[in-house]
Amino acid sequence: MSVDFTHLHVHTQYSLLDGASKPKELLQRAMELDMDSIAVTDHGNMYGVIDMYKTARSLSKEAAKEGRPGIKVIFGCECYVAPESRFDRIDKQPRYHLILLAENNEGYQNLAHLVSLGFIEGFYRKPRIDKAILRQYSKGIIALSACIQGEIPHLILQRNLEGAERALQEYIEIFGKNNFFLEMQNHDLPEEQTVNLELRRLAKQYGVGLVVTNDIHYVRKEDASAQDVLLCIQTNKTVNDPDRMKFNNDGYYCKSYEEMLALFPSEEEALHNTHLIAERCNVDFTFGQLLLPQFPIPAQYHEDADAYVRALCEAEIPGRYGKELDSLAAEAQTQKRETIQKRLDYELGIIKTMGYAAYFLIVWDFIHYCRSHTDAQGTPDPIPVGPGRGSAAGSIVAYLLHITNIDPLKFDLLFERFLNPERVSMPDIDTDFCYRRRGEVLDYVIRKYGADHVSLIITFGTLQARAAVRDAGRALGISLPKTDRVAKAVPRELGITLDKALQSKELRAMYEDDPEVKKLIDIAKSVEGLPRNSGTHAAGVVIAPCPLIDLVPLQLDEAADAETGISQERMITTQFDKNQVEELGLLKMDFLGLRTLTVMADAVKFIKESTGETVDLDTIPLEDEAVSKMLCAGDTQGVFQLESAGMTRLVERLAPQNMQDLVPLVALYRPGPLDAGMADNFIEGRRQHHSVTSIHPLLNSILADTYGVVLYQEQVMQTASILAGFTLGEADILRRAMGKKKVKDLIAMKSRFVEGAQRLNDVPPEKSEEIFEILLKFAGYGFNKSHSVAYGLVAYQTAYLKAHWPAEFFAALITSVIGDPDKMSWYITVCRERGIRVLPPDVNASETGFSVEQGAIRFGLIGIKSVGEGAVQEIVQARKKEGPFKDIGDFCRRVNYHMLNRRLLENLIKCGAMDSLGAKRSQLLAVYENALEVGVRQQKDYDSGQIGLFGDDSFAEVNTIALPQLEEMNRSLLLKNEKELIGFYVTGHPLDGYREALKSLTPMYTLTGENPAVRDGAFVTVGGIISLCDIKVTKKGDSMAVLLLEDFGAKLEVVVFPQAYGGCAGLLAEDRIIAVEGRYNVDERGAKIIASQIVPLEEGQPAPAFSPRKNGNGVFRRGTATNWMQETQATYVAEGDTPDAALNIASGAASISASASATALNESKGAAGHGTDSEGHVQVPIRAEIELIIAPEKENETITNQLVAILQKHRGSTMVFLKLMGARRRIRLDPRYYVDGQDTSLQDELAELLGPGTFRVREI
Repeated sequence: MSVDFTHLHVHTQYSLLDGASKPKELLQRAMELDMDSIAVTDHGNMYGVIDMYKTARSLSKEAAKEGRPGIKVIFGCECYVAPESRFDRIDKQPRYHLILLAENNEGYQNLAHLVSLGFIEGFYRKPRIDKAILRQYSKGIIALSACIQGEIPHLILQRNLEGAERALQEYIEIFGKNNFFLEMQNHDLPEEQTVNLELRRLAKQYGVGLVVTNDIHYVRKEDASAQDVLLCIQTNKTVNDPDRMKFNNDGYYCKSYEEMLALFPSEEEALHNTHLIAERCNVDFTFGQLLLPQFPIPAQYHEDADAYVRALCEAEIPGRYGKELDSLAAEAQTQKRETIQKRLDYELGIIKTMGYAAYFLIVWDFIHYCRSHTDAQGTPDPIPVGPGRGSAAGSIVAYLLHITNIDPLKFDLLFERFLNPERVSMPDIDTDFCYRRRGEVLDYVIRKYGADHVSLIITFGTLQARAAVRDAGRALGISLPKTDRVAKAVPRELGITLDKALQSKELRAMYEDDPEVKKLIDIAKSVEGLPRNSGTHAAGVVIAPCPLIDLVPLQLDEAADAETGISQERMITTQFDKNQVEELGLLKMDFLGLRTLTVMADAVKFIKESTGETVDLDTIPLEDEAVSKMLCAGDTQGVFQLESAGMTRLVERLAPQNMQDLVPLVALYRPGPLDAGMADNFIEGRRQHHSVTSIHPLLNSILADTYGVVLYQEQVMQTASILAGFTLGEADILRRAMGKKKVKDLIAMKSRFVEGAQRLNDVPPEKSEEIFEILLKFAGYGFNKSHSVAYGLVAYQTAYLKAHWPAEFFAALITSVIGDPDKMSWYITVCRERGIRVLPPDVNASETGFSVEQGAIRFGLIGIKSVGEGAVQEIVQARKKEGPFKDIGDFCRRVNYHMLNRRLLENLIKCGAMDSLGAKRSQLLAVYENALEVGVRQQKDYDSGQIGLFGDDSFAEVNTIALPQLEEMNRSLLLKNEKELIGFYVTGHPLDGYREALKSLTPMYTLTGENPAVRDGAFVTVGGIISLCDIKVTKKGDSMAVLLLEDFGAKLEVVVFPQAYGGCAGLLAEDRIIAVEGRYNVDERGAKIIASQIVPLEEGQPAPAFSPRKNGNGVFRRGTATNWMQETQATYVAEGDTPDAALNIASGAASISASASATALNESKGAAGHGTDSEGHVQVPIRAEIELIIAPEKENETITNQLVAILQKHRGSTMVFLKLMGARRRIRLDPRYYVDGQDTSLQDELAELLGPGTFRVREI
């Protein structure tokens, strides 16, 4: 029996950082309290409506099975009402609260309009509506006067009773007497008692109903502390701050009817009214219906979209397959035509049955627009589109419509993986576009369907496990180091939760032993998963058949413009996320900006400009010796999907020979396959040219390409089809059930699989059960083959460009990261190491972006700090129009003065971009202001018609500005300016004189990126120049510093806490060159070094020794032969390498022995791809690692000590690994044992000690 009360004032987690009520927990609690309905009235938005509705429907179904009543959700919002107009922008103006509830579907539409307009038209700190639009959209809405922040209560508290009555009369006029209720609350606030007394009087005087509500912000009373922390996170305060915003008590929870009656013992009618309102409110959503926009069909097809799609496809068969068909003999040609037509007919039949022809036409239309795009002069100017993405590459219809560039027949791709006739769901064609021109595609779609029919999609940032700990720790006032230790004890795993993290011994011990940590984690668990903020989905776009505001609530995202490149002044987003808009039947697409497509397009343009060659990436050979050689050597920097350290190692092991060899790499390089040993099995099978294991003879043809490894999702589907008679549609449902571990579905499917395999192929039940379990194991790791093929092709295309036109490729690549100084600097370093010259910016030579100049790369003007794109375009245009600039006066006279300013000229001079004008930078800096003033004046005079631009001798001074006789700025200042303005050094490097010292320290590039060379907590020694120095004072009054330290290849943050600061304070200043010893610290926020010692570096001198540091027992530790491997074991483990568990340190000396738990090593390629000199020395690149092979008989103390001596003698920056053949381990050595790889005498000494063939090299 349900109680006669409904909560109508409810804030869920979607009242961001204010409400802590998770929908499922809230609804379950309401059902426990015998309530059959509950409202959702979040602050100013409708974010949580669908979530609450679907969760309630699911819980109601479960309850019905058990004979219990379900629960209904009432859609509402606590809106903010502007006192006058929503367009007013007046500070300190009150924002009245008003509860609005949708009575029916019309009310829901009107509520969506009001909430949308609050964001789109009325947003000023909060989304605000006004009474003008309340009158317009009041039908089907029930309103409550809200809490004491409502207009009527507010006026009562101001003792403006006449104003309160006028406001009441106005609301009655807007909504009607039966649709407006006065709302009473009791949270032990004196103001509420004052208001309630007057509300009773007004209700009686005007004959309106009273309701009683509780302002719910969390589910249970004990959740008050979690909600309090949320408020602190929102306001960046701590719980101990006396002046912070906080609730007056812990009564803002989902109270029972009895608790509400106790608060209002004489208001049973008001309690009952809440339930009467709930009974009146009935809104239903329809899921699964198609709401596709209308696509115009040519008249000859009589509005038949299916006929039009067929005609387009069949017209493209000659273009897609003509060359292949012409190369075949007559019989083979006939068979191929039949295969093509059969597949096309099959797909078109399914598309017609499911009603998706219009969907394909919509996608075809905007991709056709991209491929056929022309500029204003009618010159072809296509917008780069990717070859495909996701499962859509498995469709021949998509291929013939040029939606994709992947032939599904050639790569044996399954249509059912894309569009399953037995699982009704919207097809999902995601498309990659040039990231720079993605906005043009969106603009086209907006123009075609109407701005009010198109929007972006909301997304929510949530408090994930580590973030929840950090935010909760900050709010609770727990010390930063302690919070950091707890957060870092949470494993860095995808989808990790705090409950799962507590299974680790480290975090569990902290939780059980420290009450403060227990409180921290308990609070963090309460807020974990809650939305923190709203944003815009990176790629999602919705296209509707009618104005979107009639279907879903919307909001304005003015920040979306910069992200999307859309030319619209303001862009709208939905208030429902991508899954919800899709469930409502709206057409959702992902328009993804892929930087690599921009790089390829720019590279092709540069090739044309520098060599005259026209490169068509769609026709390049997919097997090329230069590409294979480059990849096999591990030269993957800049290659799409392949440039991470872990992927590079996998590429080397796989040794790809052609494009098809890259397809499995995309699928293999993921945590699941790597952890499950699938990569090792695949590579072993490839080397042996046979399947590792044969699951069943009938499946050999399916698994032949992957050497017996179930790598692709399509293989799971084909196995179920061939072995057990599943249709491919049914097999896709099985695949999904396996991937999501749907136990109930799997039990039924397993029985059918076993029965089908025995009936159709006489497979014994025990064997088919074994096969089913194998599929189940690998289905979670399986990857979409269609996506692998598409991205494998893009990877190969980038590799082809890099192998054949490296300068053009890197010019395009650096242009694409021009806004990221770190990446730009890194790729410039890579170019220099490859022997590609990088020329400085030059107003007489540079283009807007990076360009190619006689085999070298010229720095683009747009890469100079504070030089805008408009100014750059004017500079380039003026130079191309009238030739190179002669001097600074000529420059100021010819470049449009609207784009010129002092800062622009100063930066151009300081970075060296005006060096070609024939003057010293010091001289130009002395006269640039005068040159600017004269040049601007002359241009203005010319514009006014007073002079001819070049024809008046009285202005000869502009061309002959006298340069003072000055010495050039000192070298250090020149270099500092260059680095600050363009991110790299032109005239040299401030560390050039310190190379000797830096050779013995850890290169910082090994500590940055995805896979740092050391693990968190390791002690490292680095050196470089301080580029930033921020001195801070702690709360205790102690000084500390945060530095940015840079060496030749990377930069890293160094934190100097007070205990280390005192000993090195005099060294901490910008441009000082130092060495740092400290503990490496890395987490999801990035990497840094916690300094323990800092010493100065001297030019031309080796690095000085650090003082011995103490271990945990107070014992001093040095880098001696007795502990070098022990420290390596404790701190250095590479991705894919085996920890050094086989090392034991006994009797003060290093000895090497086998471990029972040792894992077998995979054979490496050694020095493949690296040549030798005339004396047989292996050539070691600058960026390389060395592997030393230690034979079993060499694993002893004597050899160990001799090896230590050799390595220390040849100290440098090249990483060293030991491959212990007896212990079957591969270990990385401490950076103190890195060596000078270019020292050939090192190889001679190692060969004498370890034997020939024991020195291997791999470029990184």
